[in-house]
Amino acid sequence: MSDDARDDVPGSDDTDEVLAEVGPRLRRIRKERGATLAALSEATGISVSTLSRLESGLRKPSLELLLPIARAHQVPLDELVGAPRVGDPRVRAEPIARFGRTYWPLTRQPGGLQAFKVLEPQRASEPHPRTHEGYEWLYVMSGKLRLVLGEHDVVLGPGEAAEFDTRVPHWFGSTGEGPAEFLSLFGPQGERMHVRARPSRRP
Repeated sequence: MSDDARDDVPGSDDTDEVLAEVGPRLRRIRKERGATLAALSEATGISVSTLSRLESGLRKPSLELLLPIARAHQVPLDELVGAPRVGDPRVRAEPIARFGRTYWPLTRQPGGLQAFKVLEPQRASEPHPRTHEGYEWLYVMSGKLRLVLGEHDVVLGPGEAAEFDTRVPHWFGSTGEGPAEFLSLFGPQGERMHVRARPSRRP
């Protein structure tokens, strides 16, 4: 591949840098385990010369070579190639008390579509519909949630969902029969949730 062509490949320099570090890492891991090239060759079925060339950078590492080495050393393949660690995917949210409810934010980034887990306590509540910009999607996990939307007054049970334009007068809260736990997804710019795909009509 020419230098000009390599410049068109995204991250080609980064890939070369990662591959260049594989050999020294293989040698370090092998020595940390007190293994010789001969012993590793016997365990993997890879010739001593190939293992030596891998460690010295004269042989390009491949999946067929790295997998048996990872098994022999009993290490993840990521450790051999120095792949970056994946961050903790768990969202550690602090609960927020607002309007008598408890909210747990489930999204980290500000703006855009926001997700919340909400606990609505059992209480006597009078509907006070309001309007604002945006679009909201509700999903009840437990209990019952009363939703007043325009002329509609409905009760949502576990497993039921509702979505609506928040420019329509709306209110949701306790039915007075017990607490309710639900998920709320809110798009301040009118983002909508697509809960199912409808097949397009063919002409």
